[in-house]
Amino acid sequence: TALPILGGGLLLYYTDSFVGFAGGLILGLYVFSLWPYIIQAVIGSPSARTMTLAMFIYIVWVLAAVWVVAYNFVPFGGELAREKTGAVAVLVMLAIASLAFFIGRERGSSDKRNVLKRTESIGADRRFFAYGTRPVLILIVLLALSGFAVRYERLEYQKPLKEEPREFTAMIWTIHFCYDNKGWPSFERAAQLINNTGADVVGLLETDASRPFLHSHDLTMWLEERLGMYADFGPATKKHTWGAALLSKYPIIKSEHHLLPSPEGELAPAISATVNISGHLTDFVIVHMGNDGDDLDRKLQAEALANILANFENPAVFLGYVTSQPFSRDYKHLVKTGNVKDIDSTDLKRWCQYIFYKKLIRLGYARISHGGLSDTETQLAKFRIPESPEEKDHERLTTDPAKIPQRIHFPAMFGSYYEYSHASWGRHQYQDKTPKYFLP
Repeated sequence: TALPILGGGLLLYYTDSFVGFAGGLILGLYVFSLWPYIIQAVIGSPSARTMTLAMFIYIVWVLAAVWVVAYNFVPFGGELAREKTGAVAVLVMLAIASLAFFIGRERGSSDKRNVLKRTESIGADRRFFAYGTRPVLILIVLLALSGFAVRYERLEYQKPLKEEPREFTAMIWTIHFCYDNKGWPSFERAAQLINNTGADVVGLLETDASRPFLHSHDLTMWLEERLGMYADFGPATKKHTWGAALLSKYPIIKSEHHLLPSPEGELAPAISATVNISGHLTDFVIVHMGNDGDDLDRKLQAEALANILANFENPAVFLGYVTSQPFSRDYKHLVKTGNVKDIDSTDLKRWCQYIFYKKLIRLGYARISHGGLSDTETQLAKFRIPESPEEKDHERLTTDPAKIPQRIHFPAMFGSYYEYSHASWGRHQYQDKTPKYFLP
């Protein structure tokens, strides 16, 4: 009984891609095979005591899944649980192994006591299984598989048709696991907001909902299918981050996942990717840096990110949660060493989210209120890929859309230029002196 538990668990935790999936499949099938005996044991036990103990153990496992990633925010030994998913997995495997041992022992003793009775009734049992149980099980399996048949068709990705194919819109948003500020799951509302912005490349943060306390959702895959966009999940759940994801209407040529230096606080995930925008390769960085209280973390992370940006040869866009004020130490290091520009250096109200760029021409910038859907607003930036290195960036700022071609306008459904911040729930509107446009 120990081989499928240990083998499947080790493959699941220590390997990636389809090998890890195969390990999880082995482990899942084995645990599933134990369920009939578990149900039988529960029926023969005191129900209240058994279910109370079972729920208590389950809650302990769920809290353990929280502690290993949220160690920077939890009481009672959070630092001791830091990145200890492996230890939690070992304890779970030992619990399953002990359960399997107990079931095997009980079945063995039961077999000895009832061998004569079973021999007499074995023929009847086989007939009942063949003509009664087996057809029902086959029907259930076929019905379950029919759900996958509906999703078998190849996903049709959006193909942006634009008057100027060199232009694109980038977006950054801390999506907060698609749970709104009242704690309700808001997947469809989040998808509608992303779609309504018209963004071509989207950097999403706090996306890893593949945990028990978040109902084990694959948020990135759901948005990929719902919006018809290419997607990159980012660092895996077992890497102990809150997640970063990339969505794109254009093909993602390659990507690399990073765990930035985090000696003091929570681990910082990052994605560096190359996207083919109408035949022009453009690099992107999506990142969630550490908390403002972990000064050393942010310093080391800014240095690592600046090196990544500096090594880009293609035009590039940085979509990041920096957790610093404009012109702070980390801000300056990213801009100077990374050789990037701020989409709007006059916007001094930012604290978390920033959009930087290099070797591109900026066309517009907007901030959209969160409307209670998340705890962070959405930021948008419009760019054009220059035809030659000699083409100059746009430096003059205007808030009059009449001076800008219609194709560059931000969506009108979010209102017009608004000077102050919006705090209204259920509404998404432009805020903080945006939209802004840039002229030659």
